[in-house]
Amino acid sequence: MRESPTIGVARKRLFDYLNRQEREFLNHNFNIYALELATTLSSVQVMKSIISVRNEERTGFSALKQLFDAAHGFGPEEKPAPGFKEEFRHLFRAIRGRSKLYPEWQAVPPKRLSGREAAIARSDKLDRLSEDVEEHIRRYPTGLEPKVIKRRAENQQRIMAALGAAQSDWNDCRWHLRNVITDPETLGKAVRLTPEEKQAIKLANEHRIPFGVTPYYASLMDFEPSRVNDHSIRAQVIPSLAYVEMMAKNKGKGLHSLDFMQEYNTSPIDLVTRRYPRIAILKPYNTCAQICVYCQRNWEIEQPMAPHAMASADQIDLAVSWFRDHPGLTEVLVTGGDPLVTGNDFIDRLLEKLARIKHIERIRIGSRVFVTVPQRITPKLADIIARYHEPGKREMCLVTHIQHVYEITEETMRAVQEFRKRGIAVYNQMVFTRENSRRFEAVALRRLLRLIGVDPYYTFNTKGKEETVDFRVPIARLRQEQKEEARLMPGLVRADEAVFNVPGMGKNYVRGAQHHSVIMILPDGRRVYEFHPWEKRISLAPTYMETDVGIWEYLEWLKSRGEDLKDYRSIWYYY
Repeated sequence: MRESPTIGVARKRLFDYLNRQEREFLNHNFNIYALELATTLSSVQVMKSIISVRNEERTGFSALKQLFDAAHGFGPEEKPAPGFKEEFRHLFRAIRGRSKLYPEWQAVPPKRLSGREAAIARSDKLDRLSEDVEEHIRRYPTGLEPKVIKRRAENQQRIMAALGAAQSDWNDCRWHLRNVITDPETLGKAVRLTPEEKQAIKLANEHRIPFGVTPYYASLMDFEPSRVNDHSIRAQVIPSLAYVEMMAKNKGKGLHSLDFMQEYNTSPIDLVTRRYPRIAILKPYNTCAQICVYCQRNWEIEQPMAPHAMASADQIDLAVSWFRDHPGLTEVLVTGGDPLVTGNDFIDRLLEKLARIKHIERIRIGSRVFVTVPQRITPKLADIIARYHEPGKREMCLVTHIQHVYEITEETMRAVQEFRKRGIAVYNQMVFTRENSRRFEAVALRRLLRLIGVDPYYTFNTKGKEETVDFRVPIARLRQEQKEEARLMPGLVRADEAVFNVPGMGKNYVRGAQHHSVIMILPDGRRVYEFHPWEKRISLAPTYMETDVGIWEYLEWLKSRGEDLKDYRSIWYYY
């Protein structure tokens, strides 16, 4: 860089250097371990991508110019952000074969061993790995532990007293749905709120940003606002101030300004969203018992249990007829909103209409009542849904969002088993946020899900919505979690797929590097990714650019939560 008089010359020399490094490593001119070589080669490709003119034009920024200016001692007065420096420090190390990911490299079993001796050495290593997994999992208490159950029983009594309820009310889902908590004063009787939590809820109410918590879900929160154990539970429903302010700002720009997934552009008829050839979404009911902060459809929902959320009978009939007119669709996902907070008669009628369509071979129902109001899952409701489950002809299944082991209770387990004992599968879609992204935190959830009868299905990268920046995790952390943590569990426990939802197009598999690439590193250290559509190799479709959250800032947040950053040191090499 210093020896190059212009950026153009610097670019050419850097490309020559990278090509030479690649050649030298591939020709065994440098003796490094095969795994170190893999890191080097992928890092070389990332560096080439970042300094390409094409990607500078695509992103409107040149990291090469930032580096060139720094090398020549001029440029912006401000020093590069720590995140920018850390990204390139790790890149520079890796392209020289010095990532230091394996500082104490020793193959297990050693090459001198074979047969039973090698197997014993390997088994000893696996024992140590398993002990490490278990030690981490124990950090996260579950809702099935006796001390947690006792504490929540006390919470329940306090909430019932505050709301003037009897035990019979608590066991009745209708009471919970009628008494959704929507203001800080009432929630403050259930749990102690911080001044910021109170302000955020108050501001949400003022700007008509949907907020609500069922009494049952409030009982899952710890009374003190430390968020030591209930961090994920509180964060799901109590918005941050930044979230409320962003929502309020964007709400004034029109209804579809918050439609991050571009459902408006993928809705061929009212109540229907279609992004794939064989499945489409049906949304007959546009509200929930409570609103998740990271909700994909927070722009559509007015308030919890909104009185006018049900679509008209004519709208529903037209949508069902549309499914009937498209024989290529073999599956329908009934979601919303949460369709299971409607009445049994409505659910029965809707399923009957869908079941009459001969080419529909699977009906999914998306619902979070398993954790928001599990009292809703009664034997009668399960019987209604099971009526349409005909092995060999039509499958019924449930898809839910359980985010953390602290959410899982005996009531949740009972609700799941109502379906499982009728032969109906229940799947989980976890959204990977800051609040469940610590080392082995997601593993702990998948493990317990399987034990209560829920199959892990998807792990979603948090959508890049502006208002959810406080919840987002770098894509590199999700890839690291899948490779270094999920991979240590038995196959049935890690059966879910990590995905990134591309607006207007659908799911992109994050674990496959062939589906995305790093194309730039911005001055603040954030990576810009280019995602390829799922149609890749099938038909021509546009790519999508996403600006991620910064790794350095995320690591600083982890440090503030007491994490040992040595546990995350490989994160920089996940692209």
